[in-house]
Amino acid sequence: MDLRKLKTLIDLVSESNVSELEITEAEGKVRIVKGGVAQVQAYAAPAMAYAQAPAPAAAPAAAPAAAAVAEPVAAPAGHTVKSPMVGTFYRSSAPGAKAFVEVGSVVKEGDTICIIEAMKILNEIEADKAGTITKILCENGQAVEFGQPMFVIE
Repeated sequence: MDLRKLKTLIDLVSESNVSELEITEAEGKVRIVKGGVAQVQAYAAPAMAYAQAPAPAAAPAAAPAAAAVAEPVAAPAGHTVKSPMVGTFYRSSAPGAKAFVEVGSVVKEGDTICIIEAMKILNEIEADKAGTITKILCENGQAVEFGQPMFVIE
């Protein structure tokens, strides 16, 4: 996506009542979130880059923020189950219900291990490998991003 198009999108979001905008094109994905400072997250196929734009003139002046680049995190041993979408992570089917899996649970490929709520739709996430759950990397009710590690199966 070219810089002029990105600038136009940032201006449109900052002048409207829209608080978040996400656009996916062949070149990558762009997510603009409006807050005290409008944030732009651009997802390219090989790497992820973050940039921040200044707040609109109507908002109180904020100190300019430096662009931040995500640093790689050491991957845990075993197979990592990653989030297939952006949403809210839930370990059980209802509040107060028993969690689908716990650390030490043995799962088969295709077993439901969690739910991700996205746009008011509850999506059951299945294990993509058989094994034992050794780590649960997300908290119940936590927002998750696309590709974020959620479980480790060994």
